[in-house]
Amino acid sequence: MYRLKLHKNLNKERWNAFDRGRQLLMIANELNRAKNWIQKGGTEEVMNCYERAFELLDLTISVTTDEHRLKELLRFREMLGLQYISKEKDIEINGKLLKVLLSLDKNAYEVISP
Repeated sequence: MYRLKLHKNLNKERWNAFDRGRQLLMIANELNRAKNWIQKGGTEEVMNCYERAFELLDLTISVTTDEHRLKELLRFREMLGLQYISKEKDIEINGKLLKVLLSLDKNAYEVISP
């Protein structure tokens, strides 16, 4: 695992101490921040949010042992990458990514969804 640039106080062991739902909620928080910056037109800030989400997502991937969940996380990472490289940041796609991410864990989904 590479050295974290944006979350310097985190490491693989500390991240693994959080349950799956909490990990996903922390990634979801970055997507929610991105949504707010998309609405404000802050492209650079949106990119920063996605970069932080990637870093947390990569930590989650690195501690995932379940093959099925690993595939889901990698597919999610691919879709997040498409949003990251697109010139226009789409708030609807961001929302769909958030919903998909939360659906990966029942507890995380219940925390956010009514």
